Amino acid sequence: MQSTLDLAERISRISESSTMKVAAEADRLRREGIDVVDFGAGEPDFPTPDNIKRAAIAAIDANFTKYTPTGGTLELKKAICQRHHVDYGTDYSPAECMVSVGGKHAIFNMMQALIGHGDEVVIPVPYWVTYKDVVNYAGGKCVFVESDEANGFQVTADAIAPHINSRTKLLIINSPNNPSGSVLSRAEFERIYNLVVKSGIQLMTDECYCRFLYEGEPFSIASMPGAKEHVVIAGSLSKTYSMTGWRIGFSLAPKSLIDGMMKLQSHTTSNPTSVSQKAAIEALTGPQDSIPVMLAEYRKRRDYVVQRLRAIPGVRIAEPKGAFYAYPNISVGFRKGISSALQFSERLLSEAHVAVVPGEAFGTTEHVRISYATSMTELQRGLDRIEQFISGR
Repeated sequence: MQSTLDLAERISRISESSTMKVAAEADRLRREGIDVVDFGAGEPDFPTPDNIKRAAIAAIDANFTKYTPTGGTLELKKAICQRHHVDYGTDYSPAECMVSVGGKHAIFNMMQALIGHGDEVVIPVPYWVTYKDVVNYAGGKCVFVESDEANGFQVTADAIAPHINSRTKLLIINSPNNPSGSVLSRAEFERIYNLVVKSGIQLMTDECYCRFLYEGEPFSIASMPGAKEHVVIAGSLSKTYSMTGWRIGFSLAPKSLIDGMMKLQSHTTSNPTSVSQKAAIEALTGPQDSIPVMLAEYRKRRDYVVQRLRAIPGVRIAEPKGAFYAYPNISVGFRKGISSALQFSERLLSEAHVAVVPGEAFGTTEHVRISYATSMTELQRGLDRIEQFISGR
């Protein structure tokens, strides 16, 4: 007889990651011999650059395989601060930096250190799946701000302002955005920053996709004068250097917050993997030429995906300005037994064998996220199947 454990109440506040759930189901079908086209995972299909891999091998050969300081080595924290300074003009010190086990871990640490029961966190829609759950786990309350699909899912200071009150603790901005690929203009981001300063709340900027912009130059709101008092940064090497499995993320924040997060990490994961830290140092301080190569390929794929989706009658798609996701409105494909993006995605996977992430994971009900971090061959095969599924052929 199977026993049932009485789990802690806080576990009931969170759900399984939708992206991981889609990946698991696609993998299950593949093991059954089914030919699945997977547009679900937000993972670059490029290999980690050779110089980064060689640095990890050298670290192993040098027996750099022991514990490191909880928040990462001083050498890596210096490299993060210097890279951010060169790329965005900021001025962080190692005491204001902490290395974590991926960008998701950095965000989790931030939420646990910042958000208490009843604190409100303002989150524009669509949002990355994990924001809602880590706020709920911390005992906070999510306050969602709708964005305009017709305007490319742009969020504005004017739209955010009515949602800020005496209980508001934090605003989360993710630009380039996962899932929509929307990118805030520098002028609008500055207006949002000024609103944050005026309101006396914190701004968390998730910079996971900051280097993948199709127009203009990468920008960090933390470069604003005096921003370090009001801004906390969550960053990651996973996408920029195609290092998803290496699990290196980082935080840049006031020292008091870093110290609080460090206490938490000291009792959870302790230090990030030693070998991955050596690889990360090479990624940050070595050649950066892999980034424009990946971006050029993503641009080509973006243009193809947008063109193909817009050729399907009734499908609407705002052109992504960054990252590597398309977020089409597929409500034209709703028919008998399908009244939501979730049902559409389930049927698309079971009948057409294409894995996408339903919009419900990101706060909408008529969209799906398509990751184009895959080959042109797979994009063609998958989009052929999506077109046939929507048209009913």
